[in-house]
Amino acid sequence: MHVVVVGCGRVGTELATQLESTGHTVAIIDKRTSAFRRLPEEFSGAKITGFGFDRDHLQAAGIEKAGALAAVTNGDNTNILTARVARENFGIERVVARIYDPRRALIYERLGIPTVATVTWTTDQVLRRLLPADDIAHSWVDTTGAISLIELPIPTSWQGKKLAPLNEGGHFWLTAITRFGKATITDAKVVGQEGDVLHFMVEKDSKTQLQALLDQGPES
Repeated sequence: MHVVVVGCGRVGTELATQLESTGHTVAIIDKRTSAFRRLPEEFSGAKITGFGFDRDHLQAAGIEKAGALAAVTNGDNTNILTARVARENFGIERVVARIYDPRRALIYERLGIPTVATVTWTTDQVLRRLLPADDIAHSWVDTTGAISLIELPIPTSWQGKKLAPLNEGGHFWLTAITRFGKATITDAKVVGQEGDVLHFMVEKDSKTQLQALLDQGPES
């Protein structure tokens, strides 16, 4: 797949490099020619000096044959405008915009433009490392904050027990287990083992309920 990356900062450089290393073709756009110095010498993609919301610059980057575009400059307005041009003018379905203001990210998500809210994501990652034993660790939170993916070590009381009772439709659901370093999707017959890490999808107001169920243990 051909991917256009707009913004050759740290994120854009890493993204372009990883995409190319996995077999995709990449073109990267930045308003400053000097920004391309961040790219490794072996990078073979096109380097376009310009703006991601400029039709001519996008065409020079091969937008008409692209399957995806990532707008990851340090400007929210630039990223959103670029994403809209790519989607509305060139019909690119796989578009994502990097956004610093989480409130604006939510608005654009509702308009159908996928965003990565940098501040929200970073805050969550820092909290996961600061409070590993004092709060539920969030691996992922949707942009509305309504649903999160959390991971927890299996309590002793659930080891050797069927884990189906840990599912409560509309509130929380055990979706996967990591066991001996390998993650698998769960089914109704799965039995907990020592060392398991449990992965739940949880509705935001149901975290306390889930924690209470884990602490209580299975019914005898």
